[in-house]
Amino acid sequence: MCQILSELIQLMAVKIWFEKGAIGYNHAHRHSQVTYVVEGEFHFNIDGVTKILKPGDSCLIPPFADHGATCPTGGILIDTFSPAREDFLED
Repeated sequence: MCQILSELIQLMAVKIWFEKGAIGYNHAHRHSQVTYVVEGEFHFNIDGVTKILKPGDSCLIPPFADHGATCPTGGILIDTFSPAREDFLED
């Protein structure tokens, strides 16, 4: 589930809930992304480097970086994007 928290042309923040074992398959986009872990544990793969993030941790995903994540515990992320993700607004 995804909830848009705020959105301008230049910046978007979304809250995303993940079930235990969820997989965010690798992808890339033109947006800069900062991700903050609210709850749970996430294993991020960013351009081939794996980082394990827990509550209070964050990471920067540069534009066009190949990235994805798995969530072995279930959890919540706050993702911010610059510029806004048009594909999120289409849903």
